[in-house]
Amino acid sequence: MADDIVLEAVPALRIDHVTKTFPGVVALDDVDLTVRAGEVHGIVGENGAGKSTLMAVASGALVSDAGTVSLGGRPLRAGSTHAAQELGMAIVLQEPALLPDLTVAENMYLGQPPAARPPIGRLRSWSRDRLRDWSEEVGIDPDSRIEELEPEKRFIVDIVRALAHEPAVLVLDEPTEHLAGEDVERLFAAVLERVRDGGAVVYISHRIREVKEIADRISVLRDGCHRGTFDTQSLAERDIVDLIVGRRLDAVFPDKPVLSDAGDPVLRVETLRGRGFEDLTFDVGPGEIVGFAGIEGNGQRDALRALAGLGHRTGSVSVDGAQVRRRSAAVAYLTGDRHREGVFPGLTVRETIGLRNLDRFTRLGVVEPRREREFARTAVADLAVKTPSIDTPIESLSGGNQQKALLAGVLRRDPRVLLIDEPTQGVDIGAKSEIYDLLRDSARDRGMGVVVVSSDGIELAGLCDRVLIFSRGHVVEELVGDDISESRITGAALTATTHREKDTHRAGPAVRWFAGDTAPMAMVALAVLGLGLWTSLTSSFYLTTPSIAGLLALVAVLGFVALGQTVALMIGAVDLSVGPLMGFVVVAESFFLTAESMPLDRVLGWVLLFAIPLAVGLVNWALVDVVRMNAIVATLITYIALQALSLVLRPQPGGLFDSRITEALTFTLGPVPIAFILMVIVAAGMQFWLRRTRTGIALRSVGSEPERARLNGLGAPRLRLVGFLLCSLLAGLAALFLLAQVGSGDPTSGVDYTLTSISAAVIGGASIFGGRGSFVGTIAAALLVTQAIGAVTFLGLDAAWSSYLPGAMTLVAVAVYSRTRHLARTH
Repeated sequence: MADDIVLEAVPALRIDHVTKTFPGVVALDDVDLTVRAGEVHGIVGENGAGKSTLMAVASGALVSDAGTVSLGGRPLRAGSTHAAQELGMAIVLQEPALLPDLTVAENMYLGQPPAARPPIGRLRSWSRDRLRDWSEEVGIDPDSRIEELEPEKRFIVDIVRALAHEPAVLVLDEPTEHLAGEDVERLFAAVLERVRDGGAVVYISHRIREVKEIADRISVLRDGCHRGTFDTQSLAERDIVDLIVGRRLDAVFPDKPVLSDAGDPVLRVETLRGRGFEDLTFDVGPGEIVGFAGIEGNGQRDALRALAGLGHRTGSVSVDGAQVRRRSAAVAYLTGDRHREGVFPGLTVRETIGLRNLDRFTRLGVVEPRREREFARTAVADLAVKTPSIDTPIESLSGGNQQKALLAGVLRRDPRVLLIDEPTQGVDIGAKSEIYDLLRDSARDRGMGVVVVSSDGIELAGLCDRVLIFSRGHVVEELVGDDISESRITGAALTATTHREKDTHRAGPAVRWFAGDTAPMAMVALAVLGLGLWTSLTSSFYLTTPSIAGLLALVAVLGFVALGQTVALMIGAVDLSVGPLMGFVVVAESFFLTAESMPLDRVLGWVLLFAIPLAVGLVNWALVDVVRMNAIVATLITYIALQALSLVLRPQPGGLFDSRITEALTFTLGPVPIAFILMVIVAAGMQFWLRRTRTGIALRSVGSEPERARLNGLGAPRLRLVGFLLCSLLAGLAALFLLAQVGSGDPTSGVDYTLTSISAAVIGGASIFGGRGSFVGTIAAALLVTQAIGAVTFLGLDAAWSSYLPGAMTLVAVAVYSRTRHLARTH
């Protein structure tokens, strides 16, 4: 009985004194948290309070600077998502950690601890049953790729796979953001069932009403600190909002003027719709500042960009009564992502200010330096930009002065409407006050309308005349005058009850077919038949036994190296070293596999056939994963080194191979070489391995999204090592059959295979971005590429066509596959 009491007292999740810092930010400061078995524990806080960071540490996705995490009384190895998974934790993130290039069933498989994974042969039926547990009408095909699913269905897949193994601790981070009303009810039912069975659920949400409905206890995080844990029943919604905000106004704002209702609006928006928001209708009067507020991702930022003409939109936008179709000089937009979209490193302050105003000081497209400098000096003086000179690099200024320089460039255009996203992000308090004054003065003096998006409720309350609150793409409340306060803004966003409508967009069946793995093989097969028919009608020798045997022997060599290149592409790499590796193996073997070689030399030669590729694969992996080089740069270095070594060892071709070896390697069964048969067997085995084994699924996962693969408990470096070694081994096997064709140690014999192997892999359906590929498609494409190169002679074309044809086929394949996969992908 005493042991039972001790076991009951062990918390499901315990976080002790966890601290986590990022450059310039303390995300978590000595945080303690205890979650009991059999409870729903809510975690609330503003954006940036540390909620998601805390759960990332708890799930092993982040390594804390200090502190410990234990699950069921067992310590978690820091930074190991795999260990957290095995200890019984499942987590559903704000952005699902699903692999886009894998199917629903494969993603559900990876989401289970190893001991709970079903046999792969039963994976589809197991996945279908789990999805039906959620809803009989769920409408999700286990064979669909994740990238083809609507956002709502992706979240359902992530939730279902988390629930599938009945985790001891289930973490849900903003789980209802993309769920329709009936799916929210299903989620709550599943959560309550999980806690009834003794599990613990951590429920993170900005939606206080949801947290109050589902949680037994609530913990509040603010500014990276744990501010307390409370029984849910003891708190009203307003109490929770006050605990979340819990800070005083710390910025000085200009006085708000009394605005007249008379006169026409500067900006009028009617029933505007776009991605992320809909039915937006509002006016902005002369001199008025209107704020867009809401929990991040609820459409306010999308709406601002749509107003600026960035992205598709429908509805009516007019400035001073004139319709604005897309972009207009009367509307100026300043991005909230200053570092990636605002400031261009390398430009000076003068160039940054002048970039938006080139028409003011150019004549016939040529900049007049004197007028440009005068223009920049005036703008710097007007906005009090602190800079040593107008020729100072913009990136050397402080964040506040960079922002003022960007504002100077925008305001000097004298727009009628200014759209500004996060006006003081990353700006110190002194510069904030200057920017607030600048915005208010510009609005008042110019009669300009200003629309501001900010994640800071204090900023919106102090600066804006009106604030529109967004929730799930809709404006749910409008605050005016004295009603505008930080607590009202935060409260309105947190207590909104809007639901998302189901997203019914999906690509048509033809697009989905072209985006799948079947299309490349079918298209390649048609191309092979068409080219073969054309060539056979031109030359009677084309379909003879010697011609077919010679063609298939060449296909075997290209096929083996292209299979290796396909492996490299699937892990997200391109291996440029395969061609010179083949040549180097041929050169090395020319010293050991000759008729004059001693028996021990021959043994060493066969050992080197595998040792050299393994060593090269290991070097490539080390350069990419240890030295952190780009894969193209790393394998280019290996390419140069191997080619140089080959030329050093054999400046000229030499070293004839033993004829008994070459005859064995070129043996044919009728018109079919034994090398081609072996290649087909290897490709079929690799195709089965790729689709029906955990390692194959894991390998594609790493190429699809390395970070998401890590969140699924997969070790990306280890899997990339497997990929590089396998790629090099297959190139070594290709070299074995190449040496039988060249007959001697030719140092340049493999060079051309680098590009043709990439062509064959891509034409066969492999993605240059990783995660996608088919070994069967690759050997079909190797046949097509080899056939195209050989057909040049039969068709009497110029020799240059042996390069043109494979290049053209590669371009067409990349264009078709990329476009159809983009169309099939939902966002």
